[in-house]
Amino acid sequence: MPIIIHEKTGTFHLTNDSVSYIFRIMENEQLENLYYGKKIHDREDFSHLHEEEMRPQMSISVPEPSLLSMHYTRQEYPSYGTGDYRSPAVSVLQENGSRVVNFTYDSHEVFAGKKPLPGLPATYVEEDSEAETLEVHLSDKLTGTELVLSYTVFADLPAIARHARFRQTGSESVVLEKAMSASVEFLDMNYELVQLSGAWARERYVHVRKLDMGFQGIQGLAGTAGGAEQNPFIALKRPETTEFSGEVYGMSLVYSGNFLANVEVSTFDMTRAMLGVSPENFAWKLETGESFTTPEAVLVYSDAGLNGMSRAFHRLYGRRLARGKWRDEPRPILLNNWEGTYFDFTEEKLLAMAREAKEAGIELFVLDDGWFGARNDDWAGLGDWYCNLEKIPSGIGGLSRKIEEIGLKFGLWFELEMVNPDSDLFRAHPDWAIHVPGRFRSHARHQYVLDYSRPEVVDYIYEMVAKILAESKISYIKWDMNRYMTEPYSVGLPADRQGEMMHRYILGVYSLYERLTTAFPEILFESCASGGARFDPGMLYYAPQAWCSDDTDASERVKIQYGTTFVYPVVMMGSHVSAVPNHQLFRTTPLKTRGAVASFGTFGYELVLGKMKPEELAVVKDQVAFMKKYRRLIQIDGTFIRLLSPFEHNEAGWIVVSEDKREALGLYFQRLNKVNGSWVRFKLAGLDPDRLYTVSWEVCGERKVYEAYGDELMSVGIPVNRADLSAEGGDFAALLYEIKG
Repeated sequence: MPIIIHEKTGTFHLTNDSVSYIFRIMENEQLENLYYGKKIHDREDFSHLHEEEMRPQMSISVPEPSLLSMHYTRQEYPSYGTGDYRSPAVSVLQENGSRVVNFTYDSHEVFAGKKPLPGLPATYVEEDSEAETLEVHLSDKLTGTELVLSYTVFADLPAIARHARFRQTGSESVVLEKAMSASVEFLDMNYELVQLSGAWARERYVHVRKLDMGFQGIQGLAGTAGGAEQNPFIALKRPETTEFSGEVYGMSLVYSGNFLANVEVSTFDMTRAMLGVSPENFAWKLETGESFTTPEAVLVYSDAGLNGMSRAFHRLYGRRLARGKWRDEPRPILLNNWEGTYFDFTEEKLLAMAREAKEAGIELFVLDDGWFGARNDDWAGLGDWYCNLEKIPSGIGGLSRKIEEIGLKFGLWFELEMVNPDSDLFRAHPDWAIHVPGRFRSHARHQYVLDYSRPEVVDYIYEMVAKILAESKISYIKWDMNRYMTEPYSVGLPADRQGEMMHRYILGVYSLYERLTTAFPEILFESCASGGARFDPGMLYYAPQAWCSDDTDASERVKIQYGTTFVYPVVMMGSHVSAVPNHQLFRTTPLKTRGAVASFGTFGYELVLGKMKPEELAVVKDQVAFMKKYRRLIQIDGTFIRLLSPFEHNEAGWIVVSEDKREALGLYFQRLNKVNGSWVRFKLAGLDPDRLYTVSWEVCGERKVYEAYGDELMSVGIPVNRADLSAEGGDFAALLYEIKG
């Protein structure tokens, strides 16, 4: 069984074929972490892994002669105030002003499978045999605050899902000021911290830094996870760890609001990593009988390098986080009108674009911003979710049916969490926008954020959107969110609960998603936030794909998509081909390169096909045909492996390999061309070493072929002819390899 409990020694061993996670009940009835890493043999007693020694300035946590000190003990869920001077996982403010708590063991429960988290996204199982869950019940006896630590071990993955649940049973109220989802301890500090950081149009760049003594980490305080700046993920890897070998510990938070990922190294080289809701501007009041559940944290261990970690996240998030009809289905190839028209469109122009898309073999036409209210620019209309009949006389229902008559499915853009001051909604309900009474309302993109911590706001938006969806033929929704939260305050909450507002907002967003996806299960939802500013596991539970970035430049997309795959499957990445010069960078890249990069994602177009030259349209048709042929391999069935990092090299590369290893697709990309350059070999991975493969690729319309066994392709590589790269454009050239065995 994945969870082994030794009652005599109070030891809990969470294990499968890949990983062991071991903790025990200490003599003071608190929990101590003893080991986390590669699977080890079970034994009755692991207490020898506890180390104890008298040190200067040490506070003893139990009666003498014991030397148990919380400051030098690896704890499961540490608190502050009883001898541990490091950052705690929990802080509870009591009515007498104290924050000292002592959560001690009461009982435990083990059950097959995994329970859902009410109101929160989380990983799940379809059969109880897929996982086993341990719940450890603790309590602070003085306040009557109960704490349940939950651990789910997946049978076939090196992954453990964790969360904490609090319930107040005492007669006095308490306030949770900090409640992390997971805390993990390591004996040494010989790690590098990996994070995905960036900004608008350069989201999820890979950053690596050596751990040092003290406090380090990332957090997001924008109200929408980390925004474009930080992703709710960190990893600790050994300095020698590569994409293919070495130890790495990944931590990912299934949450879309403010978060903290904190790593603290003590002066005794001990490392503590924590992940959860950020304590900044957070305070959750628990009256008697009330409870609070933290978001879920997913811990992944790999001794097969960063690709090993990513493979586990991809399998778990792709098959047991995403839900519904589209979880296991390849995505339709789409044309989005936004970069082709922006706000300047008519119904006839849209229908013309749809006809051109149909001719190219595209399957879905998406109408972006500008179809509703008085929306002709960024200044007006958000919140008024009814069609602008001056632009679209047939209405959304009529237009959607005309699109389907052409032979395409129809998709529609919304920005449901926002309101313009110039809108009927704001004029009727100005208090529904987040603001502090008497203070200036900061604005961005001429819009405010609706207060989704208030159920009546969520109800109102749901009714408007559900009406449109019920009356129209809509197959896809792009749900955008284009600004961060400011003046976080709700006029719908009392003063002593304002610290709950930002978390309640996210719960409101989740509730709207849940209602819409339940009422319209056939619709494919894609989340978006000024590009990739809300690309997090919480959103992907409701919308199985997210717009990766507003930056559609192929060269930048190689970096963005490479970093995104550290945690997220290829099928979750919205990736499109756009016009050149690129609208964000004004860079010109070859059309074949744009298509090759976008192929490793959901794939689509953001341009006007009618403005393209005949030879360019022929390339588009070839790209569409290629994607239809291989999208199931790329998006659903294949294993994605990173090969060459664009953050370390002038080149980048990756491969997707089928489960039986008979088929694969590889991408080789170079940023800048080289004059009189050296020989190049593109080494692949994931193939069967004993299988003979035929590798083919196209250069200027000519098909080239190369044969080799899998061991040679992985150890020696494919010879890359620099003349091929020059022929394909030189700078920003890409070669797309089809590999069959």
